[in-house]
Amino acid sequence: MIRPGGLWTSLDVVDRVGSTNSELVERAPGLGEGAVLVAEEQTSGRGRLDRSWTAPPRSGLFLSVLLKPGVPVARWGWLPLLTGVAAATGLARAAGADFALKWPNDLMVKVGGEERKAGGILAERVGNDGVVIGVGVNVTLREDELPVPQAGSLALANAVSTDRDPLLRALLRSLEDWYGVWRAANGDAHASRLQETYAAGCSTLGLTVRAELPGDRSLVGEAVAIDGDGRLVVTTPDGKDHPIGAGDIVHLRPNGR
Repeated sequence: MIRPGGLWTSLDVVDRVGSTNSELVERAPGLGEGAVLVAEEQTSGRGRLDRSWTAPPRSGLFLSVLLKPGVPVARWGWLPLLTGVAAATGLARAAGADFALKWPNDLMVKVGGEERKAGGILAERVGNDGVVIGVGVNVTLREDELPVPQAGSLALANAVSTDRDPLLRALLRSLEDWYGVWRAANGDAHASRLQETYAAGCSTLGLTVRAELPGDRSLVGEAVAIDGDGRLVVTTPDGKDHPIGAGDIVHLRPNGR
């Protein structure tokens, strides 16, 4: 994975860590772009809103990468969505399983016809020019090992391969490709086709959803689009469009059912 002219500049695999994101954020001042930290086990893995993400040792992919985009900061909000597209496409090829994207940062698989969360993404700003992006994916977890009943794994989705080595390589190659195209377009999600590709793989679009917003607010409506800033556009029954940049999204039902 580490080669001249490539994105990835270092790869450190550790047996155990609290959180790959927290550890890489701490190490970041001494590292260049393209540092990758992989853990066999996370004891304090974190998701959005400081939620915990735990799994048995060697049962998943737990990694973080350090990126320094060099594009307008206003476009950095696309990085978690870009990582979702890269992870879904790379892992689908390597694992032989279908993925969907739940806005903004969840990787979904089908288990017995039911959509379940198999992975998540967390981005954290580092200094003035860097972002650490963490990815956690459940690979071999059985039903009795799942943290919550709504979770899933590649094994439960009947993936053809659950070998974590080729899965990790596929994810990093796909992330390098997508990041390179996006950065070459100066972070323009439309020009790089990121906006179009994310929307095509997003299972949130077309559904009636409930958006739990900051400040204990919520709204219910149809998820109709991903806008140019990566926000989810929800149309409420009064016909008004609401671009949502942060919040929890609950899938309720297909629109009109």
